Amino acid sequence: MKLSFHGAAGTTTGSKHLIEVNGQRILLDCGLYQGRRKDTFERNRSFPFDPTKIDVVVLSHAHIDHSGNLPQLCKLGFTGNIYATPATRDLCSIMLPDAAHIHESDIAWLNRHREQDQLPLLEPSYTMADAEKCVRQFVTVTYHRPLFIADGVQLTFIDAGHVLGSAQVILDIDDRQTGRKSRLLFSGDIGRPNNDLLVDPEPSEKVDYVIMESTYGGRKHELATDANNHVCNIIRRILQQKGKLIIPAFAVERTQQLLFTLDQLRHEGCFPLIPTFVDSPLAVRATEIFRLHVDELKPEVRNAVFMNNDPFGFEGLQLVRTVDESKNLNRLKGAAIIISASGMAESGRILHHLRNNLGNDHNIILFVGYCAENTLGWKLREGHKHVNILGGSFEVNAEIEILDSFSGHADHEELLGWFDRVQGPKSRVFLVHGEPGRSAALKTALDAKHSSGRVEVAALNQHVEL
Repeated sequence: MKLSFHGAAGTTTGSKHLIEVNGQRILLDCGLYQGRRKDTFERNRSFPFDPTKIDVVVLSHAHIDHSGNLPQLCKLGFTGNIYATPATRDLCSIMLPDAAHIHESDIAWLNRHREQDQLPLLEPSYTMADAEKCVRQFVTVTYHRPLFIADGVQLTFIDAGHVLGSAQVILDIDDRQTGRKSRLLFSGDIGRPNNDLLVDPEPSEKVDYVIMESTYGGRKHELATDANNHVCNIIRRILQQKGKLIIPAFAVERTQQLLFTLDQLRHEGCFPLIPTFVDSPLAVRATEIFRLHVDELKPEVRNAVFMNNDPFGFEGLQLVRTVDESKNLNRLKGAAIIISASGMAESGRILHHLRNNLGNDHNIILFVGYCAENTLGWKLREGHKHVNILGGSFEVNAEIEILDSFSGHADHEELLGWFDRVQGPKSRVFLVHGEPGRSAALKTALDAKHSSGRVEVAALNQHVEL
């Protein structure tokens, strides 16, 4: 059996890991790389393997850095099944066309500049039609239902607690060439225990090989109670300053988590009614999918939805769908909260809100999750005083706040706790989905507690014999 890493190795985006066994090629995830626009386009438009030779794709969850290059994989000749949980499939049915629309818009932007420089124009790697066609290749598998997906390879999904439908991938492999049987666990993205909406990541057993995310190696998140107090104080300041609280947030899970928290804090009397807007058509549709799969949420959330105390539809909340409604937010007077995608501030309506509000020192920009290096969100988090948005340069006068306790990723201690619940020899552990310093910090901690196994940081395009 061979294992190779073709994305999310040495970085956090573009998850792609290839398993070759019994003459078959199984791809774990097929995500988009996210970073500098030029680098992003170059890295996403081609694969280091032949898409026509991939037999099966197993998708851990719907986030674009794990699923976003599936349309191109299919366009270039992959015709096999894409195995995912039902909620992941439903989320991908809206997220992949949305990603395609953003990609087409980015190419149009690049072409305007290339035309000025008399350079050849670029073609989109894939279109919305390609994305919609790709979803037809999905085959849904619920948690804890083992299924043979290839000769000698049985798949089982267990809950990862990261986002609705997210899964840890267990592959029980009978290697015909060596006669050895083994169990490989791909963590996907590991969620945090005690999440407001989702159940905790599940334990696993008899694991021989682990592919493990390391996004927050060496980093500890703020405690939930401290985070709620922090949010309260921020909103009270916004009310006093009569400014805007702009929150870049991923449309899936992060937006719904924010709504749940705001509803909870309002019921606790933390702040009075304040106009709150979700300006992301994708987030609005994703929230409906959360209601569709309410059985996968925590019992208290499920009960609230059924008892008409919907945390995703509280008083003062407005879901913005049309472009005109979005533009009207620029003319808002007084204090307001605007939640908009994308979370890394690389695309979507959030760019217009940042463009219109960064210059006002009465406003606060609140980041509630990870931003990959060189994205606009990362630059703002890092304290850049001037940033480029949609072709213009803007001075940053608004206050920048960071609150990573809303992250859907486990922090350092939570990653170690997850690892402890993975039972079995764990003879080889490969760390992926982390910036080099984060992966190195987690490796150091794992080396200290797992002397019987080998822990290594995966390198891009590294090939390993197992």
